[in-house]
Amino acid sequence: MPDILRIPPAPESPLSFPVRVRMRDGVLLAGDVYLPGAPDDADETPGDTILIRLPYDKAGVYCFIPQIAEYLMGHGYRVVAQDVRGKFRSEGDALLFVNEVDDGYDTIDWITRQPWSNGRVAMWGDSYYGYTQWAAAASGHPALKAIAPRVTGTALGEPVRRDPAQRIRPVEWGVTYMYPLTQFFDNDMLQWEPDWSRRDFAAQAEEFMSQVGARGLSYDQWYPNPVLLRRFPNGDPFAGRSVPVLHTIGWWDNCAPLSWADVAQIARRPNWDAHHHLRIESIDHESFQLLEADGDRVEDRSDEQIRALLPRTLDPALAFFEVFVRGNGSASGLPRVSWNLAGTEGMRESASWPPGGTRRITRHATSDGGLVATPTADAAELRWTHDPADLVPSSVPDAFSFLLHLPDEAGLGDRADVLRFDSAPLEADVDLAGPVGARARISSDGPVMDCFVRLLDVAPDGTALRIARGQVQLLDADGAGDAAGHADVEIDLGQLGYRLRAGHRLRVHVSSSDYPEFLPQTGTGADPWTWGDTRTNTQSLVVGGPGGFALTLTVLEGELP
Repeated sequence: MPDILRIPPAPESPLSFPVRVRMRDGVLLAGDVYLPGAPDDADETPGDTILIRLPYDKAGVYCFIPQIAEYLMGHGYRVVAQDVRGKFRSEGDALLFVNEVDDGYDTIDWITRQPWSNGRVAMWGDSYYGYTQWAAAASGHPALKAIAPRVTGTALGEPVRRDPAQRIRPVEWGVTYMYPLTQFFDNDMLQWEPDWSRRDFAAQAEEFMSQVGARGLSYDQWYPNPVLLRRFPNGDPFAGRSVPVLHTIGWWDNCAPLSWADVAQIARRPNWDAHHHLRIESIDHESFQLLEADGDRVEDRSDEQIRALLPRTLDPALAFFEVFVRGNGSASGLPRVSWNLAGTEGMRESASWPPGGTRRITRHATSDGGLVATPTADAAELRWTHDPADLVPSSVPDAFSFLLHLPDEAGLGDRADVLRFDSAPLEADVDLAGPVGARARISSDGPVMDCFVRLLDVAPDGTALRIARGQVQLLDADGAGDAAGHADVEIDLGQLGYRLRAGHRLRVHVSSSDYPEFLPQTGTGADPWTWGDTRTNTQSLVVGGPGGFALTLTVLEGELP
């Protein structure tokens, strides 16, 4: 049986007063209201309000909302922090994602009727409480003047859709089914870990629910027969009235693919794109930075460290709200894209992403482990063994805090089940800014093949930092393809803004697993979450020739070898 730590609501902040907000179906959601000058001299005159709706405890230490609210009050804002439906002090069912549109609308409506509100509302927050902003925006409430979602996406947490007609699809995260068994199981947070060595995750989920004496509504909705309820009106988060957005993405955020998918959708919606402002930082999901003092690269931040973090976390949103909520200044004075070139200090500005002046280049893998500008004429097939009993390990214990650990992934390339390709050392610095992708011709003697591609920056001392990644799953991998049984796949490695230093080299790793961050293949086609019979698979990648492995990069400055 797993060890389960139940974390109840933390004491509410003395700077706030508690409220209960009635939703249209009668459910009461718990909130804390912070007014400037509280608690001794609270300003109850009408003013602008920032709403934060989250499932992680509005008063808890994890999200440090009381400190955030205090900082925002110092800039004259009223703040409402609310536990979403079914979480902590709020009533209702703990059902992921699907109630946030209506609950967001009803909460904003309640705010506009309070004597301390002037009818103007903004929203701010990370991850799930970034998602609640997209949901509230989709509700169309006219009082919502601007949002500032960070490290999130409108498809956050959604399981991979199991469409048998779709031969190529994403690889499932290990956290997908764990989230509704931990963060979103009932009102409290339930911390526990499965035995990752057992692999029979579905059985362990049943053991957990038997131990706590209840079933998880969100888990049962998703597994074993997924029912993906509609999150947004008409199923489209951007179908309705648009809202000005300051959209923050982290280069090392594991949820960044979801963010970039939203950027692509917004680009096709002129009404949204007109006031969509993009901010890209060298952070991971938990806001650890690439360039950070060792003393600040700690899991449990002190109150002093939290307060030191607030200006870089909140000031961009405050500048954005000054224009779109308070009407001071002009949107033309705000950068459309503000971004950090990872490995350098400060933020750059551009009119678009990628910035102007970039060019696309392609590098090709060779059979002797090279990464070169011109493909070899003859194709070769490189093989490796996918062994469900000996998987390629994930490089960090928590994918959400990659930069906390800042792992050296060089050693992974020494494994027999990882293909490695290296460029020559750079003669001068090269700045990469834009999309990264790979084309791969692959095959397997198993029914399902996962293909992981990792791009690394290798320093002269041999250490290797992962700077981009992507992965796809190929169904019917041992079936139809070309005459030799191969299938061609395009692998999106996301976006990149990074300075490669002189003397460094690029490296590519290709493998079939990244465990436990991603659920591994059994080798027999058995469901990875349920597990079952396993066997090893022989995988192959073609290099050289017209269909060989190719990596496409976007270069802003400099020349790659």
